[in-house]
Amino acid sequence: MSISRQNLTVIIVSFMSENVIHDCISSIPKDVKVIVVDNSNNKTFKDEIEKKYNNVRCILSENNIGMGAGNNYGLSEIDTDYGFILNPDVVLRNDTIDEIILASNKINAFSIISPIMEEENYPNYKINKDDNYINKKDEPFKVESVDGFAMLLNISRLKRLKNFRDKKFFDENIFLYLENDDLCKRVIENNEDIYIVPKSKIKHLGAKGVNEKYKYEIELSRNWHWVWSKFYYNKKHYGFLKAYIKVFPIFISATLKLLFYFFINKKKKEIYLFRVLGFVNAAIGKKSFYRPKIDY
Repeated sequence: MSISRQNLTVIIVSFMSENVIHDCISSIPKDVKVIVVDNSNNKTFKDEIEKKYNNVRCILSENNIGMGAGNNYGLSEIDTDYGFILNPDVVLRNDTIDEIILASNKINAFSIISPIMEEENYPNYKINKDDNYINKKDEPFKVESVDGFAMLLNISRLKRLKNFRDKKFFDENIFLYLENDDLCKRVIENNEDIYIVPKSKIKHLGAKGVNEKYKYEIELSRNWHWVWSKFYYNKKHYGFLKAYIKVFPIFISATLKLLFYFFINKKKKEIYLFRVLGFVNAAIGKKSFYRPKIDY
């Protein structure tokens, strides 16, 4: 089964994203189905979105379940063979999806295929330098992983793989950060292919998915989960010792900066404190429990 607009559903996980999500949705062709999973459980937001866009269905999660679980929730609700994961601060070009469709017809098989960032200095993919991957200017090329803010999953193909038969494509232990790297790593381990389509371009605003008035609290949450997820990811795939060696320098750096800013800059002190706490909780095996303290 090939990609088509009728056989594709876009999944957007939102959290206090009302300031940016309209640009994202408006850039999606109107004949493509869209599911928004709103982690802020905002009924007013749901009513507004569904009233404004005929192709959008908004699902409210009872709790803030994070990116990975939110994506799984949306993917479990689709009836198409392809699911296009987008962050709410991503904007498509008029031909972004059509270029992916055209490129997919040139590829024998793939599990993930993604557009490319307009900003060439900030690639949204990683390649293995030990492999003979060639970045062709116009043709799709294989990569090791793609960033999670724009990735199209071949659901019907992934379901046939042993690691994905439970339909849990993203590891729900990860609340934020590296859930896409974890997915891509498991795809590669199954000898499946991931592609970038150079002609399919997107604009990513970067860390703008949440209302700016919550910027500081979100920054604390990001620092906590960045370190927690980095430790968890390395522990999961390479073992505790490798995780410790990989992430411990971040812990030391954050501790020194915490001490430096302790009396002179309250906000920076708290940011580095949250990095320290992310490491400690991951190292002792606690779940990624921290959630932004926002008044809903």
